[in-house]
Amino acid sequence: MTGQDPAPERAAAVTQNDDATDSRDVTDSDAVDTSLRSPEERSRTFWGILLNTGVANITTSYLWFALTFWAYLETRNVIATGVIGGAYMLLIALSSISFGTFVDRYRKLSVMRFAGAFTLGMFLLAGVMFLYTPGSSLLDLTQPWFWVFTLIILIGAVVENLRNIALSTTVTILIEPDRRANANGLVGMVQGLMFIITSVLSGLSVGLLGMGWTIVVALVLTALAYAHLLTLRMPEEVRAAATDAHGSFDLRGSWAAVLAITGLFALILFSTFNNFVGGVYMALMDPYGLELFPVELWGMYFALGSTGFLVGGALIGKFGLGSNPLRTMLIAVVIMGIIGAVFTIREWAWLYIAGIWLYLVLIPFIEAAEQTVIQRVVPLPRQGRVFGLAMAFEAGAAPITAFLIAPIAEIWIIPYARSTEGAAQLAPLLGEGTSRGIALVFLIAGIVIIAAALLAFLTPVYRRVSASYAQAAAETTSPQTPGTTATQTPAAPTP
Repeated sequence: MTGQDPAPERAAAVTQNDDATDSRDVTDSDAVDTSLRSPEERSRTFWGILLNTGVANITTSYLWFALTFWAYLETRNVIATGVIGGAYMLLIALSSISFGTFVDRYRKLSVMRFAGAFTLGMFLLAGVMFLYTPGSSLLDLTQPWFWVFTLIILIGAVVENLRNIALSTTVTILIEPDRRANANGLVGMVQGLMFIITSVLSGLSVGLLGMGWTIVVALVLTALAYAHLLTLRMPEEVRAAATDAHGSFDLRGSWAAVLAITGLFALILFSTFNNFVGGVYMALMDPYGLELFPVELWGMYFALGSTGFLVGGALIGKFGLGSNPLRTMLIAVVIMGIIGAVFTIREWAWLYIAGIWLYLVLIPFIEAAEQTVIQRVVPLPRQGRVFGLAMAFEAGAAPITAFLIAPIAEIWIIPYARSTEGAAQLAPLLGEGTSRGIALVFLIAGIVIIAAALLAFLTPVYRRVSASYAQAAAETTSPQTPGTTATQTPAAPTP
């Protein structure tokens, strides 16, 4: 995972005293030199990496979604789809710390190329297995072949997430501090586009082309993205940063990197809690939508609501997150809780779709705010492990809630809401309809989110993290601050 050094004469200057790197504080400046190219060139590099990562993410999600649809259509077994979804999130949670460690230990573009090559290899292996394994054996859940085939695709899709952690650190390298919030908004916009495209195309691909040709399409797109990635250059990173990361699973170093910044762990815990409550919506939004619409229309309406991702990311790309991203994040969470509480307060189709759209507009604000704070207060050589630890916590939160709330709603809440007594008690607040039980769950979840965000405003942790961010911002923009120079102010992203 090491790459050729594009500027050996500069690397020689920064490799002095390498033997002492484990005993000193690591900083951004010993491996990054932003004086090599103009701001416009750095901006073009950022856009190239962002769009390349977007295409790669679309391809892996396209194949993963297609696998889920294909498995259910061929087996009519919800256990298969449940295991696929749960296994994917579990693999993300288990691998994220290792991913963060690799991002810290190696050059970011080299990490991205490794991930692209690995994913391409796994998808090719899945294609060979699909081609040579009889369909009856491949679709027999009692045989190992279906599970091996599924695991191969899932591992390829999960490793692609290594690129997302690396992408967050390239924002630190290529984008000036005051414009990183805007860049993170653009990242959210691209991820939203991925969500919309895969939601629509995966089902169409399986229905019209079949799983075999779907794998072929995924292979071609993955190969094209990898070939394009090989053409990109990032000479600002003259070598891998001098880091204190060790091994391939530096859990101790990840904890130390987080705890070194006052209040950062609390920020990650809050984001995890937000995802934990958000698992309620992940578990029940589809059932509620399928109660309102035919299945053919629900997919289209949800894709329409998902355009909120694009709008939210575009707004951040244009206006940023303000002087205190943490405050912006908590305000967005409060608004999200209000929307989540009321968008099913009556069984009206237009209210539900509008609520989904507004809810998804806010998600990029929350994700971009967390990334912007980490990019500002955590030194570059430790950012990979911090992002990896945060991803591990947050990826594991929503599925836990989803697994818990689905049976609770099915066994107790929904039957109560559909009973004569329950319907009469809920009618003044939630109106009438067949889905008032799900609406009650959404209402409670929204209130919990609102309360948590408002309480977070009152905590000392909020004040400490806000102060740390403000101090880091002041130090970055001050030419007298040790370790910062005018050459460390990269370009703002411009379309």
